[in-house]
Amino acid sequence: NKWYLFDCGEATQHQIMRSSLRVGKLNTIFITHLHGDHYYGLLGLLSSKKLDKVFNPLTIYGPKGIRKFIGCAFADLSFEHLGYHLKIIEYEVGETFMFDMFTLKVLPLVHSVESVAFYIKENDTSNKLNEEKLRAEGLEPSPLYGELKRGRSIVFQGKELKPKDYMLEPVLGRSLIIAGDNSQPAVLGDYLNDLDLLVHECTYTQDVYDHLPEKVQHTTAKDLGKAAEEKHVKNLIATHINPRYSKNSKLGVEMVYSEIKDGYRGRLFIANDLDVYVLGKDREVRKV
Repeated sequence: NKWYLFDCGEATQHQIMRSSLRVGKLNTIFITHLHGDHYYGLLGLLSSKKLDKVFNPLTIYGPKGIRKFIGCAFADLSFEHLGYHLKIIEYEVGETFMFDMFTLKVLPLVHSVESVAFYIKENDTSNKLNEEKLRAEGLEPSPLYGELKRGRSIVFQGKELKPKDYMLEPVLGRSLIIAGDNSQPAVLGDYLNDLDLLVHECTYTQDVYDHLPEKVQHTTAKDLGKAAEEKHVKNLIATHINPRYSKNSKLGVEMVYSEIKDGYRGRLFIANDLDVYVLGKDREVRKV
């Protein structure tokens, strides 16, 4: 009953209204870096939350400077003024944060300002009982199941049942990286190894980038495909596509797709506004 937002560009609150999401269930916002297209929507979203009388607590994780930015617009960040509890955490690169269903680590990227990626690892499931095996012993679901889950041996019909004999193999949690602006996807290094999902910017095709009069620190489709393939990334969602690749341009977005696929054999998606993707337990991403 809660959701998380990664980056908050201008007019994010309006896009939320067009989606199935609700501000009232927004729990945490993560900001990758302080470029306007990634955080200028914060003030509007925070204001909307107050005006709509959505009083659930909200936490914002951002780089150094995010607290000052918000404080310039909201002189008073107290509960009495906002109507809800707002917590602002300025992270450091390399920090790890624990959440109820996952851990999140802050990874450094290469950009014109400090920019980060968030490596997210779902918790492993390690306390699943082999109920079929227990039923074969004649033991139906009961409080004794709980004892086994807590690692305690039990006695049933005169027989000692040990937890290790009735636990299923741990189910490894899914892994993904959501990256901010970055010119070198390979900088993510071993965190890309067999990653289930990489969400990464792909601003230009290589030829367009090579002919830019002034180089900018963004990723090309060629470099993104190469980095993802070398580390066996299973699924890739490319974002932050330059507007020149559009239906109304000579350069279509299929150029970006094709250049990535030239070097990458995994499942690839080019993100559009309001797209919904699901990373299944089978480690495959599907657009829904």
